[in-house]
Amino acid sequence: MSKLLFSPKDVQLLQKNPNVQQVSERTITYTDAFKSKFIDEYLTGKTPRQIFKEYGFDEKMIGIKRIEQSSSRWRKAYEKNGLIGLTDTRKSGSGRPLKRELTMAEIMERQAARIQLLEGQIELLKKLEATERRLLNEGQKISTNKIFQLLSDTLTTFPFERMVTYFCELLNVSRSGYYSFLKARDTRVIKEQKDLEARDLILRAFNRRGYKKGSRSIKMTLEQDYKCVMSRKKIQRIMQKYGIVCPHRRPNPYKQIARATKEHRVVSNKLNREFKQGVPGKVLLTDITYLPYNGKCMAYLSTIKDGSTNEILAYHVSDRITLDIATKTIERLVRNKKVKLHPKAFIHSDQGFHYTSPKYQKLLKKHNLDQSMSRRGNCWDNAPQESFFGHFKDEVNFESVQTLDELKAKIDHYIVYYNNYRYQWNLKRMAPVQYRNHLLVA
Repeated sequence: MSKLLFSPKDVQLLQKNPNVQQVSERTITYTDAFKSKFIDEYLTGKTPRQIFKEYGFDEKMIGIKRIEQSSSRWRKAYEKNGLIGLTDTRKSGSGRPLKRELTMAEIMERQAARIQLLEGQIELLKKLEATERRLLNEGQKISTNKIFQLLSDTLTTFPFERMVTYFCELLNVSRSGYYSFLKARDTRVIKEQKDLEARDLILRAFNRRGYKKGSRSIKMTLEQDYKCVMSRKKIQRIMQKYGIVCPHRRPNPYKQIARATKEHRVVSNKLNREFKQGVPGKVLLTDITYLPYNGKCMAYLSTIKDGSTNEILAYHVSDRITLDIATKTIERLVRNKKVKLHPKAFIHSDQGFHYTSPKYQKLLKKHNLDQSMSRRGNCWDNAPQESFFGHFKDEVNFESVQTLDELKAKIDHYIVYYNNYRYQWNLKRMAPVQYRNHLLVA
């Protein structure tokens, strides 16, 4: 007991505190609720003096020694008996043993109280068992922070007081880590707000000009169009966190890559996968792809791509896959006044019947264009052209198109976007037209 005595004025002030059950000149009795709150606050890292001060107690009036003694006594009782150890049992457990026999009414009253206590304990154990099963089931294969959030929600929803240590051991997480998680709640709110702002900006770049993009394209779009520098790792984290998914083309299980080594007998492979030669208008890649639309309808797209700048120089769309689709693409290339071909320019293609046709080869010689072909069954020899078709089919929804004219309009719109606004990582984060001008200046 502390030697510090309370004055009548101190007694009146302490009696007004809702956390005090009884006070006299020498002693003070605290409520069980305050003891429980004290233990909860102490486990979060607060000092006893700080807790007493927050709950309206004057340190000078009570005395530091009395605070320390109460704190030590409550902590020992909690460690030994938990919730029951903090309960004031002096009225029921003190005094001399009763020597007389109990009356029937007193026996029934005590039995009823015991039954009520046991029923409450059984109900609490049922809730505890159900909560344990739920925590163990939901706590599998999730991050530690999510386990802490699950634990916080559980302790807030259900009346399990002073069970933090038990649940942390049950879920195999650190108790100190859980309290650090609670302390950092405000920091997480601020971080979440910043992530939401970054998500909105990424979504604007993701849907820029009507075509969805991956993390690299988003980073380049943010830098070029929004003057915002954001690391690619952050972009990937935000996309994964909020479910922003870039479309990926599905692999074709029926398509097998045959690595043939035998050269084509008609035209040899002069390119040898040297696509980036740093000279615009020299390496010209061409190919044809199919475009299903409006259910059972089929269209075909033939393109010519500059291997050095990735710019689409000419293209032609047809509903028939005849030789004309390849020859008209060459004619459009020659008529395009914006394209300046290199004196040693050559067309590289696969070994399709369009490109081995004498008529097609005669047209190339007429316009002083040399010819090169990939090895048989080796699509990697024309990889940049195949890559363009893959991205095109990922980013353009042409299956919902109903007419060929509507399909052509969509293709025209995408080619303009691809050449002028679709920034590419291996072009120094420039669009193809920008990179072509960059090479010409250099």
